[in-house]
Amino acid sequence: VVKEKNRMGECPVWEERENALVYVDINSQKVCRWSPLTNEVQSVSVDARVGSVALRQCGGYVIALGTRFAFLDWDTQVVTTILKVEQDKPNNRFNDGKVDPKGRFFAGTMAEETAPGVRARRQGALYTLFPDHSVIKQLDQVDISNGLDWSLDHRTFFHIDSLAYAVHAFSYDVHTGLIACPRVLYHLEKEEQMPDGMCIDAEGKLWVACIDAGRVIRIDPETGKRIQTVRLPASRITSCCFGGKDYSEMYVTSAYDGLDEAALAKEPHAGEIFKITGLGVKGIPQNFYAA
Repeated sequence: VVKEKNRMGECPVWEERENALVYVDINSQKVCRWSPLTNEVQSVSVDARVGSVALRQCGGYVIALGTRFAFLDWDTQVVTTILKVEQDKPNNRFNDGKVDPKGRFFAGTMAEETAPGVRARRQGALYTLFPDHSVIKQLDQVDISNGLDWSLDHRTFFHIDSLAYAVHAFSYDVHTGLIACPRVLYHLEKEEQMPDGMCIDAEGKLWVACIDAGRVIRIDPETGKRIQTVRLPASRITSCCFGGKDYSEMYVTSAYDGLDEAALAKEPHAGEIFKITGLGVKGIPQNFYAA
């Protein structure tokens, strides 16, 4: 549905108030907004790689870029820094993020590659930005902090560390925002490659984007089993979210960075954004950062 190609499309968020899909292109350092009504993509350029975007209750967005949390005023294109983390790790940057049921913004970091396929291990962390702008570190020694969401009863937090090739579940205290007691929920099969972004549906099942495997998979957290696979016409599938007027459509982002000329010739849709319909299940609205 979005033909404008992204180097590293990520973190799709359905914004009901704008009837639009918001997402980032990490490597192009842009926050983008696509209107299905006009088919137009608008974008705001920022001064660092931007890993994630989320809705703000009072309008505009909260973003995680470079190693800082910031607000983005869409109309003026002004970015206001809230707080910096990991100033001792110049090779790190923020990656995926999402707002929890109480309006706190969770976002994690990762080390950038120093050469193709080479990165320092366990340099990342997972942080929570509270509505009062305070920040706590929830996890340490993470490789690539990635997809995240919460169970419908708000008692479980789901998180992906991509290089663990697994989805983890944590106990989650909705009152404090704290997570504890990690366990492996699902370990990816070889053909599923590496887990990336993730979202939950209205039945409490998880959808995981599999980068380099050209698919999203549906996992039942109760059984830890994969129950559905949807293949897409691009290999580097990065993330997914539900949207549309009744949240019955799934939007899926992809990337073309990391593909050589031969691969790009075989994948004309690499970097585009796809819409999956007919899944027979709906999603739930995104949470707003509460400040």
